[in-house]
Amino acid sequence: MTNVDNRAQIREFLATRRAKLTPEQAGLPAGSGRRRVPGLRREEVAVLAGVSTDWYVRLEKGHIVGVSDDVLEAVARALQLNDAERAHLFNLARAAKPAHAPRRPTKFALRPSVQRILDSMTTAGAFVHNGRLDILAINPLGRALYAPVFDNPAHRANIARFNFLDPSAEDFYPDWNATADTTVALLRTEAGRDPHNRELADLVGELATRSNAFRIRWGAHDVRTHRTGRKSFHHPVVGALDLDFDTMDLSGSTGERLTLTACTAEPDTASGDALALLASWAATHIDAAAEPSGRAHAG
Repeated sequence: MTNVDNRAQIREFLATRRAKLTPEQAGLPAGSGRRRVPGLRREEVAVLAGVSTDWYVRLEKGHIVGVSDDVLEAVARALQLNDAERAHLFNLARAAKPAHAPRRPTKFALRPSVQRILDSMTTAGAFVHNGRLDILAINPLGRALYAPVFDNPAHRANIARFNFLDPSAEDFYPDWNATADTTVALLRTEAGRDPHNRELADLVGELATRSNAFRIRWGAHDVRTHRTGRKSFHHPVVGALDLDFDTMDLSGSTGERLTLTACTAEPDTASGDALALLASWAATHIDAAAEPSGRAHAG
């Protein structure tokens, strides 16, 4: 039996959410005089959640074991957490409870059918990644689209390493800051969901040591889900691309959470023409049989 000592994460997550919420946003009077803290005070959150101040102070210090789901829901409502933040709070609570430590396999095998699905998507750049943002499988157009991620073998086809450790990332993403925010929020979400993941902890430690931009964002404790939206690229071969992305979860026997992401372009647009050009380029320049990361695939 094991549990995760995540009191610091709980404390910092709740404190940062509280700091983002003003009394006016919470429907409380602003009061008079200068406030010593940004956002709500602890006692104000306690009132909104219907609990005592002492109890909420104890919770914000990280003492979450034994707290009921109803109380967590009340705190989530008081802090106006979005769906991703609410799920993260419940994941932190779950991790703090004694439980059997998950047994993680060291090698995985991607189901051949998944690669066939990717290869059948000829007009979409599609790939499979895990919660650490390792690209585990990819189709030829996806390989061409994300070519800069694979240029440096030291990044091991990891999107987060590329985004924070490769100077070319700031050229590849027109809005690099937004991309960096999303990358860290996804890793923070995964850390709450899978706190025993040693490879994830090692990745976070590596990035925090080597990138000040990552370290600052990691300290913000922002979390996010990433289901659909638009990605913009400045591709070294075809230039500007504005692509829609959609994701779907893949089930597997290993317990690893995998996601399939497909990037497509609106027909009859400049991005659609550029993506078609990139597909033609990929047909002659990308080795579709190449392993994307040089590691065993998950599935």
